[in-house]
Amino acid sequence: RAVSTQQLLPYPEGVTARQGASWYVNPLTALGMVEYMRMDGHSAIVHTAAASQLGQMLVKICLAEGIGLVNIVRREEHVELLKGLGATHVLNSTSDDFDEQLGAAVAETKATVAFDATGGGTLAAQILVALEKGAVAGGAEMNAYGSTVFKQVYLYGGLNAREPLTFQPSWFQAGFNWSLGGFFLGDVLKRVGTDRTKELFGRVAAEINTTFKTTYTEEVSLEEMIQPESLQRFLAQATGSKFLVNPNKL
Repeated sequence: RAVSTQQLLPYPEGVTARQGASWYVNPLTALGMVEYMRMDGHSAIVHTAAASQLGQMLVKICLAEGIGLVNIVRREEHVELLKGLGATHVLNSTSDDFDEQLGAAVAETKATVAFDATGGGTLAAQILVALEKGAVAGGAEMNAYGSTVFKQVYLYGGLNAREPLTFQPSWFQAGFNWSLGGFFLGDVLKRVGTDRTKELFGRVAAEINTTFKTTYTEEVSLEEMIQPESLQRFLAQATGSKFLVNPNKL
C-alpha cells in the first residue's frame, strides 16, 4: 500500500536498516515529553521506569539541553546504569526512604511535571505529593487548598496496570491544583504541529546512533517471531530487552 511521505524518515548516508529500525516510538516519545514540558510551562521532569531505552534517551536529551530530570527506577543496577550516562538524580523506588529522596530531588530540580510508565499502584500519587512538597519548599504562594503551583502527571504506560491506580497517600496532600492524564504519541505529535514534528524527525535522523541509539537483545526471523516460546519472551517485562524482527533472516 502507499505510505505518506510524512511517515517516512530519510537517514544520513551510512545508517543501516538495523540502526534505524526503532526510530519512531521511543525517540519521539522522549522528545514529546520535553515538548510538553515546555508547552505547559514546566521546567523539569520526573520520569518513571527510567532505565528503559526510552528513559536513557530522555537522560541524554535533558543533559544536552540543561533540563532538570528526576529518574525513578526499581533496581540498584539501574541506578548505576543511569548515573553512568551522567544522570544526577536517580532514585530506587524500593528504598525505605524513597519518598524523602523524591521530595528532595523535586525540590532541587523544581520539577512540576511527571511521566509515569507504570500506570497503576501508588507511584503517581507519591509523585504528585512530592511535586506539591517541592513547590511549597520553593516558596510557592499558598491558600487554604495548598500551593497555587500547577502539577501534572501523565500516564503513558501500563507496567503495573494490573493494580488499580491508588491515591495513597491521600490526593489531598497534593493540594488541589493538579491534573492526571494520558500521554499518547499520536496525540502528542498533533498538538506539537506538523512543522515542529518535522524538526523532531530531523533530530532523530541526525542522532540515531548517539542520543537515540537502540540496542537489541536478539534478532529473530518472521518464522521465529510466531513461535509460542518467542511470544512468551516478547511479553516479559524486562528492562533493556528488545527484539529486532528481520524479515530477511532465514
